[in-house]
Amino acid sequence: MSYALIFPGQGSQAVGMGKALAEAFPQARAVFDEVDAALGQKLSDVMFEGPAETLTLTANAQPALMAVSLAVVRVLEAEAGLDVAKARFVAGHSLGEYAALAAAGSLSVSDTARLLRIRGDAMQAAVPVGVGAMAAILGMEIDAVRDVVADAAQGEVCDAANDNGGGQVVVSGHKAAVERAITIAQERGAKRAILLPVSAPFHCSLMQPAADAMREALAKVDIKAPAAPLVANVHAVEITHPEAIREGLVAQVTGSVRWRESVAYMAGEGVTAFYELGSGKVLSGLIKRIAPEATGTAIGAPADIAAIGDTFRG
Repeated sequence: MSYALIFPGQGSQAVGMGKALAEAFPQARAVFDEVDAALGQKLSDVMFEGPAETLTLTANAQPALMAVSLAVVRVLEAEAGLDVAKARFVAGHSLGEYAALAAAGSLSVSDTARLLRIRGDAMQAAVPVGVGAMAAILGMEIDAVRDVVADAAQGEVCDAANDNGGGQVVVSGHKAAVERAITIAQERGAKRAILLPVSAPFHCSLMQPAADAMREALAKVDIKAPAAPLVANVHAVEITHPEAIREGLVAQVTGSVRWRESVAYMAGEGVTAFYELGSGKVLSGLIKRIAPEATGTAIGAPADIAAIGDTFRG
């Protein structure tokens, strides 16, 4: 079996995530303790008990989602024989790329937690609240959306931020430009076009201050070659060289998340099973649309661990 390990991004957080894992498996508890120590904050308390508005803050959601993903990895290593080096690829959606790199030993868990705290703070600070926005355009493919954002910009920023697959594209930029994009997309036949409840316009050129902050932060961190090749958001092909990974993580802040192309690339390279490790099932749902010949399985709770059995021992 040729499989890929994939890791979810922002929006997959939910109060209570990781709590059952921590109660059932010491390996999971150890990851949450390590992240808490790295951040000097009991982030695990926020994850397990809330409140939701505190967990949803970008600076908390990003390291929290990574922590759950890495907890799942550690438990699978102990309970199901997972060896990340035997995966054909690792990949993650936006911040999930950091979880993928931590899982593959490219970044330490502590460094990853600190980087994601910096990333979350920098992305939130890059654009004043209310200036930017993001919207989901449904039922329209990427090329058509690129035409929409070009016509909607009118001197402002409006970029195609996420090509998620299955006719789901997210646009990002100045609020007025994104609202124009919604109107134009609807006029041109989009099934739905809706503003997203986000606190900043991620993955567009307005995020350049955050990209600069990440360049500075990443320059101070040791990055190793990953145990399995990373399919990077901005390239949609595999990379393994530490400097290419470092540059990709900087470019990712303002660049588009090319998820549809990334999944199609992995499927084209022979991957038949995708395992989504962490909170939620968003990416598994997208797998079915992008690569219908492949399977997508979400693993985030003790019951999922039990169901997977000895899958990785073969």
